[in-house]
Amino acid sequence: MEFALVATMMFTMMFACFEFACLMYSQITLQNAVRAAGRYAMTGNHLPDPNHAGQTLSRTASITRVAQQSAMGLDVANIQISSAQGGANNAGGPGDTVTIALTANLPLMTALVGQYFTRGKYTTTVAASFRNEPFPPGNSN
Repeated sequence: MEFALVATMMFTMMFACFEFACLMYSQITLQNAVRAAGRYAMTGNHLPDPNHAGQTLSRTASITRVAQQSAMGLDVANIQISSAQGGANNAGGPGDTVTIALTANLPLMTALVGQYFTRGKYTTTVAASFRNEPFPPGNSN
């Protein structure tokens, strides 16, 4: 009887620590993805288009791809890119401030802890703002 009471509390605490560690890892990974995308956005560069040889992706598509590659397997489908002068879905021109925000739904591993969250998922948002470097204005698109 005593073991049943103590084991229940012990396993609950153990699963909660495990979930917390996984969520912290995911949060840090998402912060890294936003920072990497921001560092790339500052340069005004474009990635090559993998579907069309000799062409490049748009700036926002390039920034999104950098964030997805840096997220190491986490679902980062909801990325918002905006700039102070260009508005939403625009990475801005030289000297403009670009903001990258990423919202992710992180699934919880154990049902014991997951029951306290909506649909067993933890929603987190990570954002950062960067000032674009002076690059040729033609690179703004």
